[in-house]
Amino acid sequence: MSLQTNIEAIVAQQIGRSPQGLQGVAVWRGDRPVVIRVAPIVRKQPFPTTFWLTDPELNLVLDRLEAGGAIATLQSQVDADPAIAARMARDHRAHQALRQRLWTSTQAQEVANSAFANVFESRGIGGIEADDRIRCLHTWMASHLVVRNVIGEMTEPLLPEGLLDDLTKATD
Repeated sequence: MSLQTNIEAIVAQQIGRSPQGLQGVAVWRGDRPVVIRVAPIVRKQPFPTTFWLTDPELNLVLDRLEAGGAIATLQSQVDADPAIAARMARDHRAHQALRQRLWTSTQAQEVANSAFANVFESRGIGGIEADDRIRCLHTWMASHLVVRNVIGEMTEPLLPEGLLDDLTKATD
């Protein structure tokens, strides 16, 4: 079994279905993917969620935080502090630039020749269009584990101690 096939099998087991548009692993915990990188166009549709969180334990913790109202709590902090909102906007712009740098020349051409170029120009982390709204902790954390961002920094203290230990960023 090739490494790519093995990674696809592990990710499928983690997320409960075959991964679509899998480009590689961005963050590892030992030999297990934690964050994968996804192609910009999947099944002929835009997929602006560049980084996808696959770690079941971290996903469960974030599910519980969201169910407990963490997004509303964090969003109220963003709304009350223009500096946080400004940092979110910068994080989105930085993510847009990183996403484009990660594209192969073929992918960049595919996006440019599609009707979706504006999606990638207007959407940042997790495909979020409003640069001052959180919407989903999973997408913010997936991106944060690759390149730190303000919402990831605000979420980290809410996580169980040690949950983010032993993570390694991919070197590709």
